Amino acid sequence: MHEKNAPSKDNLPAACRDCLRQFDSRPAKCPHCGSVRLVAHKRLFELTIGHIDCDAFYASIEKRDRPELAGLPVIVGGGKRGVVSTCCYIARTYGVRSAMPMFKALKACPDAVVVKGRMDIYVAEGRKIREMMRTLTPQVEPVSIDEAYLDLSGTTALHGAPPAVSLMKLQKRVESELNLTISVGLASNKFLAKTASEADKPRGFFVLSSEEAAEYLAPRTVRVIGGVGAQFEKKLNSDGIRTVGDIQQIDVKTLIRRYGDTGLWLHNCAFGRHERKVDPDGERKSVSSETTFNEDVSDPLVLEDILWRQCQRVADRAKHDGVEGRVVTLKLKTADFRMLTRRASLGEATQLAQVLFRTGKTMLAREARGGRYRLLGIGISELVDARADAADLADPKALKRARAERASDKARDRFGDDAVTTGRGARIRKEREKD
Repeated sequence: MHEKNAPSKDNLPAACRDCLRQFDSRPAKCPHCGSVRLVAHKRLFELTIGHIDCDAFYASIEKRDRPELAGLPVIVGGGKRGVVSTCCYIARTYGVRSAMPMFKALKACPDAVVVKGRMDIYVAEGRKIREMMRTLTPQVEPVSIDEAYLDLSGTTALHGAPPAVSLMKLQKRVESELNLTISVGLASNKFLAKTASEADKPRGFFVLSSEEAAEYLAPRTVRVIGGVGAQFEKKLNSDGIRTVGDIQQIDVKTLIRRYGDTGLWLHNCAFGRHERKVDPDGERKSVSSETTFNEDVSDPLVLEDILWRQCQRVADRAKHDGVEGRVVTLKLKTADFRMLTRRASLGEATQLAQVLFRTGKTMLAREARGGRYRLLGIGISELVDARADAADLADPKALKRARAERASDKARDRFGDDAVTTGRGARIRKEREKD
């Protein structure tokens, strides 16, 4: 219901997040339900791009399912040799962050409760939230299990409410049906929507239009621009660029001369301009698997065995999702926490474990020369829809190997993972049984 309201605290369109009433101008509190959880913005009922981010998703599910954890700092992750998958907001006040080595997290927050992740539960809950999103619009672009963009253009007549109110309804539904919370960013493009969703967590609702973007972004560090990672941040800092405002002060031609096409991208982002549309088909950018070891590993043969298991997992996931990748990426983390990333482009996209292993093994051999490693991972990117296996003139046995792997997959699906395996796989299984 859209109502005129007087007197007003300010002359901005507003909506109540609790009873969903709409007002032409913002009251001090909602005259219908008394709530002070009001959102007011001059373009509140016009903007259509939303970003949904679940609040501390894994940790929130664990606290929901285990009430005794309420009020305690909770970390979801592996053992002391692992890393933090996520943590609750209480743990974050101690400085704990995602991807932090577990021993550092426990040093920062020694009283934290460490919970082993339950990925099957997280996936199931994430799918429920995604289906709720799709009741609002088919234009949903998942970014991860707990994050997505929505384009609600043209949905006002369908839902009898502007996109802002539809997103507020979604927040209420997730909270009432799943006992979880989400934060919402509403904006004029994807970049600003994501920036907005991070501005008022947890359980937030923040609006950011392109007209106010430059002023809002100016004091923030360059890391607010998605795609500016730690290494690029160091490069920008060394060039005297620390905030988005610093970028805004540099002529676009100078940025392009320094950084090429990236300079133009930086310029556009600094002023809140972003052209990429919400793409429902753009959810998977890669398929990967990695593992952190209980003890550092230096033996090349042991690393190869671990690589083979990771290749199998990636291949299984790619086959399940019906995708193939043209680029293979190997990740290694050294004992002193340096991350090494190596990539190889394939002549033909693949989803086969044998191809991944041969490619990854070659890259691994260049690195594994006596050094100690604590993590190994492999993945495929530049994904395409999977096609039928084809003969390779450069490798006459390729088709035969592909058929053998497909037959092995069918046998494993029917009789279990140990039904059919390679010689390497059999040896690995025997060594596991010894342990």
